[in-house]
Order: sequence, then C-alpha cells, then structure tokens
Amino acid sequence: MGRRILVQRKGRGTTQWRSPGHKKIAPARHPKWAPGKTYVGTIVNLHHESGRGAPLAIVRYGGETKLHYMVAPEGAQVGQILECGENAHLENGNTMMLEYIPEGTPVYNIEGSPGDGGKYVKASGLTATIVSIDKTRAMIRLPSGAQKAFSPRCRATIGIVAGGGRPEKPFLRAGAAWHSVSGTAQKWPVVRGTAMNACSHPHGGHSHKPKTTSRNDPPGRKVGSIAARRTGLKSK
Repeated sequence: MGRRILVQRKGRGTTQWRSPGHKKIAPARHPKWAPGKTYVGTIVNLHHESGRGAPLAIVRYGGETKLHYMVAPEGAQVGQILECGENAHLENGNTMMLEYIPEGTPVYNIEGSPGDGGKYVKASGLTATIVSIDKTRAMIRLPSGAQKAFSPRCRATIGIVAGGGRPEKPFLRAGAAWHSVSGTAQKWPVVRGTAMNACSHPHGGHSHKPKTTSRNDPPGRKVGSIAARRTGLKSK
C-alpha cells in the first residue's frame, strides 16, 4: 500500500488546511470617504479576532449606524475620538493621506494603492516610518528595514499597532500552543519525517537515503531538497 505523506494531504486543500473564515468578524480597512471631508468617530468597543494578533477597534463615525473595524493603535480605549480625512489632526489613531503626514511620523495599515483600505503593516506591535515625501511618491521604511515607495494619496493610520510584545510570552503548556494555532490555517504539531516509520515517509525508518529528490519524482517521493543543485556547507 502506498504512503500518503503530509505534502500530499496538504495539496488536497481540505478543511484542515483552510483558513477558518467563519471565525472572522470583518476585514480591518479604512472607511470610504469623500474627498475634502473629515469624519469623526468614536471607539465603541475593542475586540479580539481569531487568528489576528492585533485587537480590532470597532468605530462608529458621526451618526451612522454602520460600524467600521480598524486595527487598533497602541493606547486605544473605548470612547476615544478618532478622525479620518484630509483635515484630520496629527494624533494617535487618526487616518490621513501620506501627503499630509510629516516625515518621521510612525504609521501603520498603509494602503498599497489609493482606496484599497490598507494592506501593509497590520500585525501586532509593528510600525513604519515615513522617510521622505514629494509630489510623486512617499518613501516609507517598513518594519523589515526595506524602503518602499507609495503614492502620496494613499492613506495610513498614525501610531503603532496595538498588541506589541505578544510573541514574547512563552507557551507554558502544549494546550495553550494548540489553541493559539487552532485559529489559523495551520496544522500543529507537525512530526518530522525522520521520526516516522519507513512506511509513512521517505525519510522514515532511519533511512540513509539522500534527502535530495528528482523534479520528476511522484508525489509520494517528492520531499526534502527537490532538484537541489548542491547540498551541504560551502567550503571556503
């Protein structure tokens, strides 16, 4: 009987590997606005969303009944007043276009293109820094250290994403780690191939076979270093 390894099961795309969308509340995006208008809102609640490290702030703008969800800034609290628009004040949690934000200001939830709602720097504890702004582009230093150019018409939120230091807390129990991973599209724990039996994985059973495999191998064999040109440490 042929083996059915982890890579084959993952390729099937069953519910074990799919993101649990039914646990999601709403996408955290900047609200749509009319040019030249500034919206004033109030944080009515802070909520945790499964699979997201940063807390969500539920905001109601003006007299609207519709609720908006945004990635909460560091120091956010219920009842805090937020502004979103071209004439918003330069304060923590307010959303503005990059062309109106001074250089050196920490920002997060940056739009990749004007009006997309925000795609960059949304994880807990992260922030980006505006390096330079001119009429054609805004250079921003991302948390990775890389600099990326954005349109000055893209929006961003001033401040730092809440939830900083979350990964620094150790998992004291295996059950805590399991519950943490259960909200994401991952499998945990993952057993090493070398720890399996020979009937369960090509690397199992104390195999001394090479860990490299051909590009044309069948799915049950294609694990390890696939079509590797070389292996091992490079000699000086």
